[in-house]
Amino acid sequence: MRKEIEKKAERIKEFLQEHKVQDVVVMDLTPDCSWTDCFVVGTVTSLGHLKGVVHQIWSVINELGMEVSNRKKSPGDDGWELIDCGDIVIHLMSAELREFYNLEKLWKKTEEL
Repeated sequence: MRKEIEKKAERIKEFLQEHKVQDVVVMDLTPDCSWTDCFVVGTVTSLGHLKGVVHQIWSVINELGMEVSNRKKSPGDDGWELIDCGDIVIHLMSAELREFYNLEKLWKKTEEL
């Protein structure tokens, strides 16, 4: 992953941790993905928490000079918000959805036999 993208992803991770998003991880997808460099994945504690974090994250995205290709006025009620910033895709998920979809395992490179 390029250093510039890594710094932006780390800044987003810091912001999310400051706003009580749990288990935030930055996943480097460059070896396995052609359409993005990384995911930033975090767990929100409630739908209200999700909406609050999404409302406030735009300031950091703007500060970093990033563009969002799927910007919506407000997050959905399903407990998962995906914010596509091109090189970085942010996934904010409820604990139930994060466990069910398990993006970390899905995108983990398996050993070749």
